[in-house]
Amino acid sequence: MLDISNELVMKASQGDMAAFEEIYKATSAFVYNVAFRITNNRDNADEVTQDVFVKVYDNLRNFGFRSSLKTWIYRITANTAINYSKARAGYERNKVEYDPVVHDMQVPGDVRSEFDRADSEKRIDSLLKLLDPDQRACIVLREIEGFDYQSIADTLRININTVRSRLKRAREKLLEAGRKERRP
Repeated sequence: MLDISNELVMKASQGDMAAFEEIYKATSAFVYNVAFRITNNRDNADEVTQDVFVKVYDNLRNFGFRSSLKTWIYRITANTAINYSKARAGYERNKVEYDPVVHDMQVPGDVRSEFDRADSEKRIDSLLKLLDPDQRACIVLREIEGFDYQSIADTLRININTVRSRLKRAREKLLEAGRKERRP
């Protein structure tokens, strides 16, 4: 995410649409990526991203520079995605199907690497779907985005011990899934 000046944030908070658009352009890919990793669904990530920017726009005037804009937007994104996932949990039960035929095909190296990348993405997505939204948010922020425990706690506004326990449970769930997958 690009550095966003305090001056730009102030302009946007005072209703300057051009300034808000710059903030949007600098953060939208990042917001979508976090939303997608938590919701595990592109359409849901699109909706969450839209909701996040409505919330950012509506609340930017209340941004008090007590944290970085990145942390503030992370917090909004993670919480919005978690809440959205919990609300949709009763309606969505998507499963990613693994297609072993892809590995048996004779294809050029660059096409094979694209298949491998897509297969890795599907694998990550299917593993993340095993976790509840709270665990998923912690794993995404820690393992994919590289946040430290305190930053995760600050972003999600939870106790650092809660972060530790969610990460521990999530890792245990993922390890068990890996063990089950390796069994004949």
